[in-house]
Amino acid sequence: MSVVVKNIIRILIILFFQVFIVTRIPPLHQFIVPYFYFVLILWLPFKTTRINLLVLGFLIGMAVDWFFKTPGLHAAASLLIAYLRPFVINLLLPKEATEWGTEEPNNKTMGSVPYAVYIIILTVLHHAYLIFLEWLQFGSFFYFIAKLFATALVSLLLILIADLFFNKKSTVR
Repeated sequence: MSVVVKNIIRILIILFFQVFIVTRIPPLHQFIVPYFYFVLILWLPFKTTRINLLVLGFLIGMAVDWFFKTPGLHAAASLLIAYLRPFVINLLLPKEATEWGTEEPNNKTMGSVPYAVYIIILTVLHHAYLIFLEWLQFGSFFYFIAKLFATALVSLLLILIADLFFNKKSTVR
């Protein structure tokens, strides 16, 4: 299956799951709202150009905004991680490791620890920016941190499940 077709199928499945299943689950608490749609940006091939990352990040974020009726919040957070993704990859991997063409970030291509750090950093940044935009103030700093931690933890669990589902061939290095 070609990389483009595989990514289109991923986008449709993950957006459907995020919009129609995850949001229908009653919240565990008032501040736990899991988001994992942005993993679509994280799983794009290493060779995806920056402009394509930004365009896809914007389109994925706007699709989620359209369903959630939020005016650009998810688009802004998705654009942020689409912009920061190449910098985080360059910090975690040597230059030669990202020159595999259509390879995408996963346990097999990055190794377990760099991949986990990559996912955690961008998940926390996405959620921190999104939560901050929702409030447009820090208000209670401890409430902000608690919401960020709880939401990121549940989102990371969903990303782990999605990673097991979509990247079955991944092996731990």
